[in-house]
Amino acid sequence: MKFVKKAGMIAIAAVLCFAVGMAAGVRTHRQEAPQISADLISSRIEEISQLSSVEYHYTRVGKYEDRLDFYGWQVPLTMKRFIISYDGVICAGVDLQQAKIEVTENSIEITLPQAKILSHEQDLDSITVFDETKNIFNPIQITDYIAFSKEQKQGAEEEAIEKGLLAEAQKRAAQTLEEWLLALSGGGDDAPQIRVVSAQ
Repeated sequence: MKFVKKAGMIAIAAVLCFAVGMAAGVRTHRQEAPQISADLISSRIEEISQLSSVEYHYTRVGKYEDRLDFYGWQVPLTMKRFIISYDGVICAGVDLQQAKIEVTENSIEITLPQAKILSHEQDLDSITVFDETKNIFNPIQITDYIAFSKEQKQGAEEEAIEKGLLAEAQKRAAQTLEEWLLALSGGGDDAPQIRVVSAQ
């Protein structure tokens, strides 16, 4: 009988130890789980800025022509021209540092600014020059190439936007941010509702 009582006491003690251990584990888990706040999101949002950007690669052929002008009269034999082809890449994205963050107990809402072009690089090693004139009366200057390059960059950016570059960057930023927030919140039944919208 004493043995049965002793065994029962040992079993009760084991159950109590297990319960205490579980409670401590739950408290530790709760302490380690990140408390989602606007400050937490702001501090980490820069980590995914590059992941949400979109690149547009292109190859363009451009033609430059110019001749001397004298009070509206184009001077003969002063035409200069060149044709070049080159590669470039345009990077577009959303400046997540400008996002507006609202966090409540049950929801996270982030309003994104409109996507914009972040960078535009021309590959100088890819430049090929065709049909370059050697006009002694109106020689080609380095400033001609610089002015032409700026004009071509603007044309390439307009073309990229028409093909949906900014729209794709806006969509990518929203999707990436939603996935990141879902992972941060744990994605359980008690996770806050996540909503990412774009500013109008």
